[in-house]
Amino acid sequence: MTAIEWQIVGFTVWVAALSTVVILPFGLALAWVLARGDWPGKSLVETLVTLPLVMPPVAVGLILLEVFGRRGAVGGFLHNRCNLDIIFTWRAVLLALSVMSAPLLIRSARVAFEEVNPRLEQIARTLGAGGWRVFFTITVPLAARGIVGGMLLAFARALGEFGATIMVAGYLPGKTATLSLAIYENVQLGRDAHAFRLLGVSVVLAFAAVWCSEFFLRRKITRT
Repeated sequence: MTAIEWQIVGFTVWVAALSTVVILPFGLALAWVLARGDWPGKSLVETLVTLPLVMPPVAVGLILLEVFGRRGAVGGFLHNRCNLDIIFTWRAVLLALSVMSAPLLIRSARVAFEEVNPRLEQIARTLGAGGWRVFFTITVPLAARGIVGGMLLAFARALGEFGATIMVAGYLPGKTATLSLAIYENVQLGRDAHAFRLLGVSVVLAFAAVWCSEFFLRRKITRT
């Protein structure tokens, strides 16, 4: 492994982990809302959450490019008012990874919240606990297994993201180069040895993340 390859690995792991942290508050909030009863527009929200999983990643990337580009609604505002660019920077990588991996976290956390017995939350409220205290001391601990498993799945998905990332970030060595983009670039240039080394690292990281996720999702809750 060369110094450049290690830099690519480090950047990929860092931005994938950061994307998981970024989507966590929003993902948990949305998962909890979806898990608690029926309300108008719920089916529409569920469909929108699932879309990144079934749409071509390049299509998602094109949408992000239109929205966050300098001529887009959000990108234009950030550029003109804050002098901040998203597209073709590391922020674009973070954006693409967050959007593509969020559905896995939300779906896993939603299932975990649905498995929490509402009576336990109601009992805590009757004892004087407020909504936030109930959520953080009852709901989240009981759903922690699914939440952690979803985080690891989202992290694994972020590690291998390619289509949306290439659309919004491109391949800029030292700036936006992730493992998947670097593998593609090396194959295109005929540097198969470099590509296979990066492929090996990618497989190991993805295997570890998925294995840990399965461990948490299947692990029995110990009762004392």
